[in-house]
Amino acid sequence: MTITATTPETGVLLAHADELVEKAAAGLLPGAPVALGVHVPSVTGYVRRVEVGGRPLFAKLSFLGVSLVSALRGACGTWDAVRAAQAVYTATPGALLEREAAQLGLLASAGLRAAHVVGYGGGVLFTEPVEGPTLGDLVAAEPHRTAELMTGVRRELALLQRPDIVGRVEGMAIRERSIDATFGRKFNGISGTTYLAQSPEHAPVLTEVVARLRRLRLTPAERRQVSFGDLKPEHAVFPDGPGGRPVFLDPGLSLTHPCADTAKLVSRMILGLIPRPPTVAQAAATLSGIGAFVDTATGGLSPEARAAWLRHLVVLWLMDTTNILTTYLTAPPGLPLPERATRPPSGGPGRCAHSWTGPRPPWRRARTRVPSGGSPCPTRRRPGDDRPDVGGGDRSRGGRPHRRNPADRVRLVRPRTDRLRQ
Repeated sequence: MTITATTPETGVLLAHADELVEKAAAGLLPGAPVALGVHVPSVTGYVRRVEVGGRPLFAKLSFLGVSLVSALRGACGTWDAVRAAQAVYTATPGALLEREAAQLGLLASAGLRAAHVVGYGGGVLFTEPVEGPTLGDLVAAEPHRTAELMTGVRRELALLQRPDIVGRVEGMAIRERSIDATFGRKFNGISGTTYLAQSPEHAPVLTEVVARLRRLRLTPAERRQVSFGDLKPEHAVFPDGPGGRPVFLDPGLSLTHPCADTAKLVSRMILGLIPRPPTVAQAAATLSGIGAFVDTATGGLSPEARAAWLRHLVVLWLMDTTNILTTYLTAPPGLPLPERATRPPSGGPGRCAHSWTGPRPPWRRARTRVPSGGSPCPTRRRPGDDRPDVGGGDRSRGGRPHRRNPADRVRLVRPRTDRLRQ
């Protein structure tokens, strides 16, 4: 992935994308006038507003099923090779956006609200616009409702676990959008080292982060379930406000670990605090709400299952944060980036990356309600004992339960051996 004279140029690739969108739009409604609208910045697919016969639509195009950053960095070869391969790719059944179109229909079949598909052709997916605040917008406006809003989204997605829906997902799965698949694709061997070298200023820190994450082993889930797959806050839109049901965009359904959607949403909700810095009180309310959301997600699990679930979540969370951070840092000049990617944290991206790999990275700093032996322990009550649960069963402080800050609900502890490496 070294930039050369034959690597796709940003302007050339985007201009070609416009040609493909315009051609596909003309085929959507033959004879109707087509007007290209504004380009929607993205590092994954090419998205543009269009009007076809006066009807406003979103047009979405994927180059070879990879991100725009990967294509522009030469991951798929020279520009001539990309153009030739794209023509074959869009003509082949089962292309990424063809599956996404099918998944949007499946969401509606499950009883969810989803963006309406107008058509798919020439490798371009056309959907009706969905206007309204996103989940991220609502949380930023009302951080004290973080848990309620996030849990509401999770409750909606529970409709995907219907047996008839589960049985249909496998044939249209978009496994490549999952966190661990993305991480493995980006940082696989020599290509991963070359990829990180595209950001020379931050490569040393990022290389250490990736190396640590590659050493962690994800234990396969005993029970897989349908995951939305790309559950970013901006992919849940509330046209009717916070009291209404969300409309879901850009699915990446697949069968995977039950914590996958929670990990993605937690990762992106926390990263969302960077471009729009909240006050201390707002940040505390948001983080407390995220903790309550995770508590709800694990409420029915046994102590052992909950510990394993949380370990898996933490690893996926770190992988997702690393995935998107490295994508932004290696984006080539001239590629329009989303607003949330253009305001790095104080101290620069290197500090953000180093927070995951310094002397006390999150998986070592995190704590949980567990005894010193390292296994979660629920509160044990004697019959007739109606005392409030103030310590979550943790009697590690001299045998007495200690009161926890309500804002610190979900906590992990580093056991005496680093179990994440097992």
